Amino acid sequence: MTQATTSAAPLLALEHISLSFKGVKAISDIGFSVARGEICALIGPNGAGKSSLLNVINGVYRAQQGVVRFDGLAYRRIDPYRAAHLGIARTFQNLALFRRMSVLDNVLTGRSLHRRSSWIEQVLRVGRARRDDAEQRRYASEVIDALKLERYRDAAVGTLPYGLQKRVELARAVAAKPRLLLLDEPMAGMNAAEKQEMARTIREVNSQFGVTVVLIEHDIGVVMGLSDHVVVLDYGKKIADGTPDQVRTNDDVLAAYLGTRHDASTSVHA
Repeated sequence: MTQATTSAAPLLALEHISLSFKGVKAISDIGFSVARGEICALIGPNGAGKSSLLNVINGVYRAQQGVVRFDGLAYRRIDPYRAAHLGIARTFQNLALFRRMSVLDNVLTGRSLHRRSSWIEQVLRVGRARRDDAEQRRYASEVIDALKLERYRDAAVGTLPYGLQKRVELARAVAAKPRLLLLDEPMAGMNAAEKQEMARTIREVNSQFGVTVVLIEHDIGVVMGLSDHVVVLDYGKKIADGTPDQVRTNDDVLAAYLGTRHDASTSVHA
């Protein structure tokens, strides 16, 4: 896990974010910052507002109040297209891969914003198209190799085990060359071995590609071993924000997860 750069301004800062759906509060006055190069985990019980918060960061939802500050610039609204151009990539809870396409072709879809040739050049295979295609395939192949997917490069994604499909989805997001990577439950549905492999992969993406990561994960053991920084939500409110060691002994976190107050014999175990 890379050591976050604490002296520089944070890459991401949320300021007083509030979000409601038909008058029902999903997020209430949430604020925290994410340092460049760190892995930040959002945790909390179901319905705590974690996915809604990711949707605010990449523009799927528009907060009624607050500001998203990315790389020093403040935005009251970032639509998904703008977010992608700013360098914010996102994966979702459910797989959204092209099952009949190969691993390479799926990862190549993450390179669409980096193509220099026009669509007409690509269709007719003229002008810059051939060189452009070679460049995108080269970078996609580098990502595939880095995420240990080279042996599956030409396999149809739909034939792969679930854990590998999740890694392909991560590779597609990394291929976009983001500065900030939002991962919504990247380990959902995985067994213990698959979770450990995915955690290792996220660490390598973080260190090798220099990507700042914000992820949602329910497995506290994985979170405490993977993250530099943990933010805990409960009923749409932030109840803790700190290092894994600070969070695991926080009274409010223990109450939210265990329904009990902290005492000398109780803690959130990694």
